[in-house]
Amino acid sequence: MEKTGNKDISLFERYLTVWVLLCMAIGVMIGQFVPQIPDLLSRFEYYQVSVPTAILIWIMIFPMMLKIDFASLLNATKKPKGLFLTTTVNWLIKPFTMFFIASFFFLFVFGGLIENELAREYIAGAVLLGAAPCTAMVFVWSKLTNGDPAYTLVQVSVNDIIILVLFAPIVAVLLGVGNVSVPWNTLLLSTVLFVVVPLLMGILIRKFVVKKQGITYFEKTFISKFDRVTMAGLLLTLIIIFSFQGERIVQNPVHILLISVPLIIQTLFIFSITYFGAYACKLPYNIAAPSAMIGASNFFELSVAVAISLFGLNSGATLATVVGVLVEVPVMLMLVKVANSTQAWFDFK
Repeated sequence: MEKTGNKDISLFERYLTVWVLLCMAIGVMIGQFVPQIPDLLSRFEYYQVSVPTAILIWIMIFPMMLKIDFASLLNATKKPKGLFLTTTVNWLIKPFTMFFIASFFFLFVFGGLIENELAREYIAGAVLLGAAPCTAMVFVWSKLTNGDPAYTLVQVSVNDIIILVLFAPIVAVLLGVGNVSVPWNTLLLSTVLFVVVPLLMGILIRKFVVKKQGITYFEKTFISKFDRVTMAGLLLTLIIIFSFQGERIVQNPVHILLISVPLIIQTLFIFSITYFGAYACKLPYNIAAPSAMIGASNFFELSVAVAISLFGLNSGATLATVVGVLVEVPVMLMLVKVANSTQAWFDFK
């Protein structure tokens, strides 16, 4: 991860789109030529939750949870405008615009290309993305736009707390409107497994390490030890997911493109209203840029995990969340350039 500027971005982050594409290709080939592997992995499930995938997702999420210092939430009261703007867009606008945009494209614009049942699965995957604002990769986007790291951390911390309360109800309501049957117990179990558990582990381990070694050691040395593990977890998760999606992708490669259309439109729309909202509120650039990035990007680790839990590894919903991973990186990098090129707009002095 970047340390002092854009020059120090890790090789993984710099070429994330390439690695994602490569892992997708590997997963598809495994599903096509070595189907015994996904068949074996599918046997390890508990209440519709894939155990191997759950382990890998925990590995991805845990380091992000370690970075959260809930004591920093107190500082948010000093700069309430940015926090209020981000929270409003993330929870009162974003999930609902995603539902309507996805429904419009999958049921009407692409109605003749996608069968109704599969279209509703794609809508479900889009909703899962829309209801989970970014809490991990946003640290990268914030650094690339020279955002205020402390304030970004506050925004992420608030998002994590809200996710615990609102993610499951919003998803259930929107999927219910979309005529998708949602097992509440599975959705709540997924939220607990992929948010509550790693969050509690992160808090406890953070306190223990800081108490024993100090905050400097924790921030400079301890967290960095998990970087490569997190990357490996992400890549292996993509390989597993696409090994189950291989046949569907080979048979309908155009669906990848169709799924990406509403996801890209949603990302651009949410970034625009948040960024211009920050301008209207006269927020400084180092708060305005990460505020817009948080709303535009998604907590895809959680979205993928819940999609797998609710609909299965080989479902259209899971495919939609994974396409979200692929789409997000190049689009967000483009928005980083947009933000950096318009930094002068926020010089209100």
